[in-house]
Amino acid sequence: MHESDVLEPVSREPIISSEELAALRKKNIEYESRVNELREKNRQLQLAIVAAESERDQYRREARKYKAELSQMKAPPLVIGNVEQIIGPDKVIVRSTAGPQFLSHVSEEVKPEEVVVGAQCALHPQSYVLVEILPKKTDAQVSAMEIDVAPDVSYSDIGGLEHQKKLLREAIELPLLKPELFEKTGIEPPKGVLLYGPPGTGKTLLAKAAAHETQASFIRVVGSELVQKYIGEGARLVREIFALAREKAPAIIFIDEIDAIGSMRTADAYSAGDHEVGRTLMQLLAELDGFNARGNVKIIAATNRIDIMDQALLRPGRFDRIIEFPLPNLAERKNILQIHTGNMHLEKAVSLDTLAEETDGFNGAELMALTVEAGMTAIRHGRSTIKSKDIEEALKAVRNGRTKPEARELPPGMYL
Repeated sequence: MHESDVLEPVSREPIISSEELAALRKKNIEYESRVNELREKNRQLQLAIVAAESERDQYRREARKYKAELSQMKAPPLVIGNVEQIIGPDKVIVRSTAGPQFLSHVSEEVKPEEVVVGAQCALHPQSYVLVEILPKKTDAQVSAMEIDVAPDVSYSDIGGLEHQKKLLREAIELPLLKPELFEKTGIEPPKGVLLYGPPGTGKTLLAKAAAHETQASFIRVVGSELVQKYIGEGARLVREIFALAREKAPAIIFIDEIDAIGSMRTADAYSAGDHEVGRTLMQLLAELDGFNARGNVKIIAATNRIDIMDQALLRPGRFDRIIEFPLPNLAERKNILQIHTGNMHLEKAVSLDTLAEETDGFNGAELMALTVEAGMTAIRHGRSTIKSKDIEEALKAVRNGRTKPEARELPPGMYL
């Protein structure tokens, strides 16, 4: 064994000193901390990039929106027209609002079932291609005539008029509620009813009660609303009223003060306004004749001046029933007073029988005014109970209100 084969003892002395090792460990900790800081900063930058990309996409969408709006503003307006005839699946004859007719193509975006004769449409201003079917137009004035909620008036709220109630129910309610009765009998139900009589006798109230009992759509028109300035406007309103009623059927059209357009036509009409009222009346006569099937649409009209009504309106086939509303008799006046005083606190000495006898010639509106004035008199004296003297003062006030203005000597109250 040679001496070179003998292993030399390994020195156990440390390679580096403890101070150097501590310094390295400290530096390693610093590096790890710096790496963590860089990782967090990188994460924050990544989040910022995502947020910036999201904001960029939002700005792109807004830019596309504004470009589309700008292009729409720069685009020429579409021409409004009406479909007059359907030639084929993609060709129609249309008439523009300017007047001329065109044989136009139908855009592929328009549904074929929407293209019907009479529909209002939009046409391209250059090629006159039908690009859109417009919704059905209803005049705002006509839409405002429809009363959404049925009038809260029942027949029990109307005193007297039993015969008038019976006639109106037969002509209006039965065709709407029980049409099978007329089918079995083989007759056509009445088309319309004309109510006439002095003011305040309950004509409008009875029409409201009919609408309440049938739960039908109630369209109230005042005759003066159909008198328009421009040629054809009144006739157009009449057409749209009946079209709205057919759309809302079952419906009741109530034309109050129909004498505003239904007065007798004479050869003495000298102004353009008189001729326009005549055209409106002729359109009303055409609608009442039923050239267009009205279905479950009934017409009630009211007037105080039947003596000036045109004979064409009064013949059967237009207003099949003409119902008179006279002034209430003794029993009816008592019934009206009972209805209007039902919620009032009356003194025991107040006799409705005596009051009904003293109000001979009063209409329903005046009887209601009598009860209101008596209540106002009691309130003026700080009472909630109506006494006989309150009734006497109210009766004197209403009587004076019916006389000529120069003969009035009214007590303090609502009739001053």
